[in-house]
Amino acid sequence: MAKEKENTILKKGSSQFQLIGEAKINDYTFKIDEESNSGWIYNNMNLGVDCGNGNTVYCDMMGGYSSVNDSVIYVHGKKDDNGKEVDDYENRFTIDWDDRFDEDIINQVGKQCFITVGLEKDAKDKTFIKKFLSSYDAIAYIQEHLEKDTVINVKGNLKYSEYQGNTQLKKEVNSVFLSKADNVSKYSATFQQTILVDKDSIGKYDKEIGAFPITAYTVDYVGKYGASKQEIKQNVVFTKIFQFEVAETEIEKGTKLLNKLFKAKKDNINEIMVEGNIVEGQAKINITLDDVPEDIRELIELGAYTEEEALAKCAVGNTREKKMVIKKPVIRIVGEGDEKTPVIMRTDDKYKFDDLVFLSQLIKNDDEDEEDDDKNSKKSNDKTSSKSDDETKEYSLDDLDALLDEIPF
Repeated sequence: MAKEKENTILKKGSSQFQLIGEAKINDYTFKIDEESNSGWIYNNMNLGVDCGNGNTVYCDMMGGYSSVNDSVIYVHGKKDDNGKEVDDYENRFTIDWDDRFDEDIINQVGKQCFITVGLEKDAKDKTFIKKFLSSYDAIAYIQEHLEKDTVINVKGNLKYSEYQGNTQLKKEVNSVFLSKADNVSKYSATFQQTILVDKDSIGKYDKEIGAFPITAYTVDYVGKYGASKQEIKQNVVFTKIFQFEVAETEIEKGTKLLNKLFKAKKDNINEIMVEGNIVEGQAKINITLDDVPEDIRELIELGAYTEEEALAKCAVGNTREKKMVIKKPVIRIVGEGDEKTPVIMRTDDKYKFDDLVFLSQLIKNDDEDEEDDDKNSKKSNDKTSSKSDDETKEYSLDDLDALLDEIPF
């Protein structure tokens, strides 16, 4: 009897976002001390951040406790690493809900366990930082201290899930601070994401959107799935389409760059860390009087509208957009001392396609035969590429810069 192949342990990599802009608060932004039928008491935040040019991006936070059963908070400790305090992810433990503000206990917890909020100034005009172990408490504090249209800097993690066969993306907040951005030109909505790509990831150039679609895979952890709370407890891959914008006059150069960065060979899966922009909501296109219809220009001449009012009216109403635009690969400095080298965060031949684990493969069906058929079908339909190898190649920045300089990002 053939031995069943064990699932490959997939590494998640980077999956983060940052929003800088004005806080958009309404009657639905916060839900405080809501109670579910099961006795779960929770706070919820769905915060919009106007990141400029009509790009309002929403991010979330939710947390609570049980009024029926004992509640705990899952954390990890910290340790000393050559005189530097770092998180100890191997030292995992729980804290009773009622002990979450106990300073003696809090002092044992690693930095990455905390939600940090800086929305108050002290007497010296320095931002006062509050740390929370629970989203429940952080949300209540943010509601009390965050005012509408305040310019803030929000950071958090991109979380992927699946619903009815479609990939869902949430932006889970772990940090909210007052921002020093004093002009809308400094607002932004950015992300950094480790993606997996294959030989078929690069799509055909779309003239309407001025971009190449990049069909990639992201890795995220799934604890439980569905109404039945089926235990998954492992990292799986989710299919996600990104965009790589290139001017129509630069398609040939853009194709060359894309093939260099994102195209894997044969049946291999490459890993690459990228950064880019998040676009959600109403995108306002800058227009001039030449773009305004003649009858509206006549209204301006007759004094019914000022030029500014007419331009604003014509700009609003453009189609809503929701996309993640890759701008470039992430470059980091590796090594110590004189051996420091700038490296593109990319690993060729990271996996084979058969190493990828999709959620559909793990969901239990009533009919085992149907489950096997679904697995085989999923593998066939989603086929991509890769080769198992953890070695990261150090690509020459001279080669990359020669391409990047030619492409209008």
